[in-house]
Amino acid sequence: MARIVESKFGGTPFQRLLGHNKEVMERWSQLGDVLEKDGLLSAKLKEQVRRTLAQSNGCEYCKVKGKPDPSLFDEKTSIAIGFAEVFLKKRSDISDSHFNILKDYFTEEEISELCAFITFTTAQQNFGAIMKLEPIEKPTFSKLLFQILHGRSMK
Repeated sequence: MARIVESKFGGTPFQRLLGHNKEVMERWSQLGDVLEKDGLLSAKLKEQVRRTLAQSNGCEYCKVKGKPDPSLFDEKTSIAIGFAEVFLKKRSDISDSHFNILKDYFTEEEISELCAFITFTTAQQNFGAIMKLEPIEKPTFSKLLFQILHGRSMK
């Protein structure tokens, strides 16, 4: 259970926690929408980075989409994932040599987008962790069957 009650505003549990300040929730969501879609970097690459970050940032809600899928990695995705892992370990103490590796594979504009995505996603996941946002539980077949047969919820 989250640490505060969800507001009435927002389409997801995460948004409803932010929705206590509707303007913050709306602007946060707008920036998230911009960063998550295809930009200079593909949405697929960014999703693998998001999954990598989620494994270490402590938000159970954020982990529910799964771990990174190496079968989807191309060379750029592998470099971006590696950089995200360095970020998780070093935060603001990342060396110039790590950025030099990025510059071998990404333009400066792409590096800016990657760093913005990593830091914004980390902020989202930290918010989820500090609020103890839990994954939305999907009912199992046995729970659904129980509800149908007995007309009530199974604990």
